[in-house]
This record gives sequence, structure tokens and C-alpha cells, in this order.
Amino acid sequence: ELKGWYDQLMKAVNKFGKDIDVSPKKAYVSLRRKKQFAIIQPSTKTRLDVGLNIKGLSASGKLEASGSWNAMCTHRVKVEDAEGISKELIGWIRQAYDQAG
Repeated sequence: ELKGWYDQLMKAVNKFGKDIDVSPKKAYVSLRRKKQFAIIQPSTKTRLDVGLNIKGLSASGKLEASGSWNAMCTHRVKVEDAEGISKELIGWIRQAYDQAG
């Protein structure tokens, strides 16, 4: 299930441009442009966490402050079902991508 969600996210992200570096790490996948703009991490058997670097955006609703979860990210979105891969989430990833350029 998590792999399907990851594939959906990457299909959307790859439409942003050809300058995305996808770098798998031990515990997550890093998405970089000139700098890292997002990470995708399987946090439990039933949840993906998407970490984002977005300056100037207040946390609200599904867009949480990352806090101590990951110091490299400003925000986190928990994806716990297929509906979690939303236009809203893709928009936040796009915003982080745009800022990383």
C-alpha cells in the first residue's frame, strides 16, 4: 500500500521538472533540486510521512510543523490513506520545489 502511495507522489513530482534528484537513504527518500525540498518516509506499516521545506508558510490542518520529527524539514504531512495523496499535498510539494530552485 505504501509503495503505491509513493509511486503516486513520484508521478506527480516528476511533472515539476527534469532537475529533481531522487536520493534514497536508509530510512527515507530525499528529493532535491539545488537543495533538499522534500523527503518521503515510511514511518509505520500504514503511514507515509512527507517532510517539506517551505519558508513563510504557517502550519495548519494536515500541514504540521515538523518539530523534532526531522530537523531538515519545516513541515510534515502524514499520509494514512489513499485520500492523503491530495491536490493540496502535491501543491505543498510544488511550493517547496519552487523555493528550492
